Amino acid sequence: MKIKNLFTMRIFILVLFILISLLAIHPVSDKEGVAIRSVETNSSAAFAGMTVPQNAQPTSYERILEINSQKISSLDDYSRAIEANEEKLVITTDRRTYTLLNQNVGITVDKPASNNILRGLELQGGTRALISPTEKLTEQQYQDLVDTMENRLNVYGIKQLILKRASDFEGNKYIIVELAGATKDEVKELIGKQGKFEAKIGDEIVFNGGEKDVTFVCRNDGTCSGIRSCNEVQGGYQCQFEFQIKLSEAAAERQADVTRNMDVNVSEQGYQYLEKPLDLYLDNNSVDSLNIAADLKGKAARDIVISGPGVGATQEEALEDANDKMKKLQTVLITGALPTSLEIVKLDSISPTLGSTFEKNALTAALFAILAVAVVIFIRYRKLKISLPMIFISLSEALITLGILTMMKYNLDLAAIAGIIAAVGTGVDDQIVITDEILSKESMNWRERYKKAFFIIFIAYLTAVVSMIPLLMAGVGLLKGFALSTIIGVTIGVFVTRPAYAHIIKVLLNE
Repeated sequence: MKIKNLFTMRIFILVLFILISLLAIHPVSDKEGVAIRSVETNSSAAFAGMTVPQNAQPTSYERILEINSQKISSLDDYSRAIEANEEKLVITTDRRTYTLLNQNVGITVDKPASNNILRGLELQGGTRALISPTEKLTEQQYQDLVDTMENRLNVYGIKQLILKRASDFEGNKYIIVELAGATKDEVKELIGKQGKFEAKIGDEIVFNGGEKDVTFVCRNDGTCSGIRSCNEVQGGYQCQFEFQIKLSEAAAERQADVTRNMDVNVSEQGYQYLEKPLDLYLDNNSVDSLNIAADLKGKAARDIVISGPGVGATQEEALEDANDKMKKLQTVLITGALPTSLEIVKLDSISPTLGSTFEKNALTAALFAILAVAVVIFIRYRKLKISLPMIFISLSEALITLGILTMMKYNLDLAAIAGIIAAVGTGVDDQIVITDEILSKESMNWRERYKKAFFIIFIAYLTAVVSMIPLLMAGVGLLKGFALSTIIGVTIGVFVTRPAYAHIIKVLLNE
């Protein structure tokens, strides 16, 4: 009879939330191969038809199972297959087979995900930067800054990017940038500078970076971009990069106006150039100086070739330097300058190994906390029919909170895990209140005792929520995960799990 009495609307709602959370988290056991996390535009993989949907869940990523008939079981297997110098790659995934050239493959892979939980910086490693604009910005300028930064980092090829708007109690605006797998040097180079590109003839600016003046930038295409030469020079090597761009009509006309009245010079080799070159500047530093052919005098030329050098002690270092400089210049030409210069207030870096350790330690701490609570509850009541439902409800609250954070696509960090544990602790307190009221020998009937217990619980809930709201802003957003997971946890507790627990205890104690 008790089993039949357990099934009410409260229990149905609890079970429904648990099932929805499990569907959102979606734990899987099939983790064969390596997961395709991203595919670069204009890469061999992209030309072969390989794509990764923008909002794909981690467990739905396509997995590479074989390359050239070799089984791929790990990231090392994938690296060896790509570096085997085969001219073509026949890649078999869990969905289809692709054939592509082993040149500019453009695939980023990772271990297959065991669930859809998105892990934050502390749990997967990477770099976090707290950035402050150096000027006071309007709300629109602030949004433009965030959009341009996100575009710049995406164009540069940084994956698993998180940008968060944040502010403090004084109204200062900040941006928190989290980049999984990125180094401190990369972050400093990409977001520590405004990225202002100017092309000048003499003192006249003929075009700037950004889509207003530059309508096309060649990237990842060997026919119109790449390293064109590498030569030994005094003290090492120098490699020359070049890539094509297209100017807007307005920018081309400006260039025509500036060059219309220029004199023509003749070099020793007989080449004719205009008297002034096209000087390229990035953040007010000279990048290169290009001679302008005499036949372009007064002409609105839209096709321009940008070039520059990379240097290093060895040819490999010079190639890497040239590639990095070309990539940065292409990125700034595409995205344009940021609305303001930036100041890096704080820069933290966590290794993937340390992140994995943090994750294991946090989960272990959470399980030990719940186990310790179970022991204390059993000692307090000496009844399994009280302690077991409490532990079940506590685990349910943690699962549902985790499921909601997953559905929100929130990146789980240590602060969020601490918030879940705090919410579970608050839940145990509330369950003890309910249990003590039900076991009370006062003359009130069960319904009155139930109302009294929930009046206490609801007041505690409001206090908890109000106390968490300032943390959504305090620490310029760094404690947002703790506040958010705590609010979700206690809300689920008050409106879903506490009513279910009260009904379960009522039936099991024959009330």
